Amino acid sequence: MDRALNILFLCTHNSARSILAEALLNHLDGQRFIGHSAGSQPKGAPNPLALKVLAAAGIDITRLRSKGWDEFATPAAPAMDAVITVCDQAAGETCPYWPGQPATAHWGYPDPSDTPGSDAAREDAFRLTLLALRRRLQLLINLPPDQIKGLALQQTLRSLAQE
Repeated sequence: MDRALNILFLCTHNSARSILAEALLNHLDGQRFIGHSAGSQPKGAPNPLALKVLAAAGIDITRLRSKGWDEFATPAAPAMDAVITVCDQAAGETCPYWPGQPATAHWGYPDPSDTPGSDAAREDAFRLTLLALRRRLQLLINLPPDQIKGLALQQTLRSLAQE
């Protein structure tokens, strides 16, 4: 592979699931893959529980921020190799045009921010979402190069949605 693949994780508010995915992918593999995240209606800041769970897992949170997906649809943005929605609402929205026709997939996860009950219950939901993302991202980063090149990436990402 000539360069790292840029993977953009989308969620409506870019405060929980997409932030977890971006940070986790960069933690697990910052060489073959580079994680990014954005939202259609960013909240302005990552969810504090997302940051707490990431920090507790030893994952760097210093550069995480909630941002709009328009930031990645400009000529100055890095070329995306894949765009993965991680919430059902973002999956149903009309996304901007992504230059280069990146692979797309939907990896749906329940919103841990919507978990009823105590802060401890919500923190557990964030931790479980992080673990679920870790399983899927581990599968991705351990794939052989021929399964993440060009058109094969689209099928690979969609098959990982079934895992």
